[in-house]
Amino acid sequence: MTRWEPNARGRLELAALELYGERGYDQTTVAEIAKRAGLTERTFFRHFADKREVLFYGARMLQDSLVRVIADAPTGLPPIDAVGASLEAVAGQLEERRDLARQRQAIVAATPELLERELIKLASLSAALAGALRRRGVTDPAAILAAEAGVAVFRVAFQRWTSQSADSGGQTLAQLIRQSLAELKAVTAGR
Repeated sequence: MTRWEPNARGRLELAALELYGERGYDQTTVAEIAKRAGLTERTFFRHFADKREVLFYGARMLQDSLVRVIADAPTGLPPIDAVGASLEAVAGQLEERRDLARQRQAIVAATPELLERELIKLASLSAALAGALRRRGVTDPAAILAAEAGVAVFRVAFQRWTSQSADSGGQTLAQLIRQSLAELKAVTAGR
């Protein structure tokens, strides 16, 4: 085995998803993931803190992108629309990884420990969105409500997106985000 392997992180991610799908998250070890990827355990730990983080390592980058879009949104844009614009802006990044997102979603849904981690990630995301809105001058509770509603919109759209069959074509994540936000607005307007 060479000292440097190209795309080690990607190879580890693919190996982990394959093994989690085949054997289950709890039954898969870091050693098995590294072996499947053709790498060492040491290389695994250079990229991930533990086997759970293979499924969550992109959360911080996603959060930073969302916050940046809110910060750059036009002045005067209603808080929920600023959040919606940020969600749509990052949808393209996720769209490129649809098959992996679908695999990841199934693994997380099947494992209570991972579901708990997912909820913590979403709570952190909501707090970051609310903070970005506050920096735009949105006061509480409007900042918190818009952020929480945005996370709910994302969850619904993401679930719908990953549930679509791979061969159906289906809607893009951005389309589903717009649709879910419109449905939320209709519900709150009493329609």
